[in-house]
Amino acid sequence: MESVQKKDIKSMTVPELEEEFSAMGEKPFRARQAYQWMHQKLARGFAEMTDLSAALREKCRETFRYTCLETVRMQESAADGTRKYLFRLEDGSLVESVLMKYRHGNSVCVSSQVGCRMGCRFCASTLDGLERNLTPSEMLDQVYAIQRDTGERVSNVVIMGTGEPLDNYDNVVRFIRMLTDANGLHVSQRNVTLSTCGLAPQIRQLAKEELQITLALSLHAATDEKRRELMPVAKQYSVRELMEVCDEYFAATGRRITFEYSLIGGVNDTDRDAAELSALARPLGCHVNLIPVNPVRERGYVQSGAERVRAFQERLKERGVSATVRREMGRDIDGACGQLRRRVLSEEKNGKETPCGDAGACVENGRV
Repeated sequence: MESVQKKDIKSMTVPELEEEFSAMGEKPFRARQAYQWMHQKLARGFAEMTDLSAALREKCRETFRYTCLETVRMQESAADGTRKYLFRLEDGSLVESVLMKYRHGNSVCVSSQVGCRMGCRFCASTLDGLERNLTPSEMLDQVYAIQRDTGERVSNVVIMGTGEPLDNYDNVVRFIRMLTDANGLHVSQRNVTLSTCGLAPQIRQLAKEELQITLALSLHAATDEKRRELMPVAKQYSVRELMEVCDEYFAATGRRITFEYSLIGGVNDTDRDAAELSALARPLGCHVNLIPVNPVRERGYVQSGAERVRAFQERLKERGVSATVRREMGRDIDGACGQLRRRVLSEEKNGKETPCGDAGACVENGRV
């Protein structure tokens, strides 16, 4: 495909774009105009950049590829208005994003990879392995496409969808810098959360980037033995090493770390688990985000009951640990990461559509 050889204009910073435009004989302010069209006005292509000459727009089409995701399906929860989007990339790959509406503003959860190779036992995203990394433009346009669709500003971004962000380190850091750049959407860095399953060397590297984002460590168990059962990455990086790098991250950034902890019935939800988790979180001043696990048919894990979730939270608080239970959103629209993508891939393979969900409204290619 010819466009694959073209430069990815939407992944370029302002200085890089000015250099490209200068090489084409254009003045730097034209590059800034194009950048604003892409990252502020959220243009769908060069044709919409009406204050650029027709000749320059044609030159851009010949020189650059322009990332603009195709919405394959959108499902909206009848329960809480959460929207799950399935986007098709230029090469045909599919990725998911989720829009969650809160009183404090709209939050979008983006994917950083097509598939995932981390192998976490309770996650649907990793069932088919990793296909490839996403480019900065493909991550940005997940946010842009949702903002175009709703007409409402996105104020919070969570890199917690499909993929391990720190396994796509350079592209994710560039995405964060462009997302929070004053020349673009200018989302506050403090409103960006990056979730990692615990790649210790990359956390150390991230601490040196001088970013003011929130780091969320997907811990899910407080001991090496139990964590290895749930997360293959734990065989490479021990809990002790992760606590050390978390301490280093906080010292370098001043940003309190969040522990993400998926509660799985009969696996990691006992009072002893709560005591062991408290022993890790309290010295670091970490906040614990408890997540009733999304059931994944292929894995067989089940949620802890509501009473057990409350008891676990109380055990943490009794030991001086700040803990909240994540509000369950979008359960009626394939809530778990990767579920919608896998279902649509199965439909395309078998030529048979499956229901979107009992309560959710489904939009496919713009049709209800």
